[in-house]
Amino acid sequence: MRRFLIWSALAVVVGLAIAAGGYWAYWNFHARYQPVTITRNQAEIQRLLDEASWLSAGGGGEALYIVGYRDCASCLAYEESEAPKLRAAGVEVRVIVFARPDREGLAQSTAAERATVAELWLTRDWSLYQRWTATPSRDWSAAGIPPADGNLARTAVVGAGREFVEELSGLLRGAGMGVTYPLVIWRDREGFLKACACSSERSWAFIRDDLDAPDRLRDPEPGAPLPDAAAGAPYPGDPGAAEVEQPVPTPSPIDPAPTASAPPRATPSRPPQPREAPQPSREEEAVFF
Repeated sequence: MRRFLIWSALAVVVGLAIAAGGYWAYWNFHARYQPVTITRNQAEIQRLLDEASWLSAGGGGEALYIVGYRDCASCLAYEESEAPKLRAAGVEVRVIVFARPDREGLAQSTAAERATVAELWLTRDWSLYQRWTATPSRDWSAAGIPPADGNLARTAVVGAGREFVEELSGLLRGAGMGVTYPLVIWRDREGFLKACACSSERSWAFIRDDLDAPDRLRDPEPGAPLPDAAAGAPYPGDPGAAEVEQPVPTPSPIDPAPTASAPPRATPSRPPQPREAPQPSREEEAVFF
């Protein structure tokens, strides 16, 4: 009897250990990366998102918001990897950027970053956002953008972005969610508001499943233009961009024979004069590459 009790107690201990280990594995490898369904403060969160100066490439479908800051590596990685898949599913990706406040006397943003954030909140210029994120932050001088420091109006805009993030974070914590970046907020197919602190790639698949986005985009057909080909084109006012000449169509080596209804084309009296090649120019502190 004593031996039976000992083996029974040992079996209970082993069973509890297995159950605890299984629950920990489920939470650590799956549950912790699932999005949170917002059941509290939904109206307040939606109001904040609608009032913020978000940036978008267009689309007009269901909105998905990405909240982050410039030096957030996971924010840039998520947008680069997942935004094309979401747009392919008809989702309009909206980006909200902010400049982090100082922490314990240490600045967490640069003057160029604050100036750019203020400009983006005021103009919502998607092309500026693309150029900013395509340029390494150490090389971005925000040349041509009015500074935010020393300008009361633009400093207030930067402060409004920080207040937006602080209020949004408080509402999400009240709904039982921790806040890390990128912070992704969307509505699922049933209309429920969901949020994800998507600093880990393991969270990204849940959002694709919710919005019926593909896990992988199909490779473009040979000779087809790339979808983001326009992003590499020179922008108006780019000091380092050379003039782009339009291709001149070459005549066919064999001209069709003239008919009675169509007289033969007249040949030019003199050959066209060649154009001079544009001179390269480069300004100091050039921002666009």
